[in-house]
Amino acid sequence: MSLIDGMLGQGQHGGWGFGMTVRTYRGDYAPIGQFGWDGGAGTTTYADPHNQLVGILLTQTGMSTPDSARAIHDFWTTLYQAIDG
Repeated sequence: MSLIDGMLGQGQHGGWGFGMTVRTYRGDYAPIGQFGWDGGAGTTTYADPHNQLVGILLTQTGMSTPDSARAIHDFWTTLYQAIDG
């Protein structure tokens, strides 16, 4: 599975519901129940009811390079490390 597939909630990390991804499997950082969307223009937004958390990242890089996917992954990893710390 590619980094982008994992971030979009496909495969082992989740499924689709209500037009967005819904986390159904405890993945690399997010708990089950997290829901949101990764956009092709380099945006990501998710809500995590368990941790009472909403995160939004807006970039202007699009998803044209691997760096864009890494920036989104790093954003979420850092956010969850901050609340776990």
